[in-house]
Amino acid sequence: MYNKNINFAQTTYKDGTQPVACHNDIGKKGEDIAVEYLTSKGYSICERNWRSGKKEIDIIAMDSLEVVIVEVKTRTSTEYGDPEEFVKPAKIRNIAQAADAYLSRLPHAVDVRFDIISVVIPQNQSGKYQIEHIKDAFYPYTQNFNRYGY
Repeated sequence: MYNKNINFAQTTYKDGTQPVACHNDIGKKGEDIAVEYLTSKGYSICERNWRSGKKEIDIIAMDSLEVVIVEVKTRTSTEYGDPEEFVKPAKIRNIAQAADAYLSRLPHAVDVRFDIISVVIPQNQSGKYQIEHIKDAFYPYTQNFNRYGY
């Protein structure tokens, strides 16, 4: 039976885990870690959670003169696979469509790269995480690549 008095955001089970409803918090924390990582590597962050309709790009950054479209995948364990393995073809299509919309707003052609940042934040290990930056993780076809001659 549904009990609307339960606040899942504050619920912690006996084994220390939290309900699935907290996945948004984990994702936000992973994106924050990714931004901190990219900044430390000299990237300039242009946008976070940029939307075109229902499609979203987690991070848009500049690496020198190259626009970097970054998908961040965060998990609490690798029990079911590495986070980057969950970037499926449908997600890549959505990212490419959102990237098309973003690139079409720019005044001139730019080089573009699609990266994935994988973050694993183990439960009950405050402050500890693993991060992997996969450059050129995928090469989607986008209209603007074609239009700009990429």
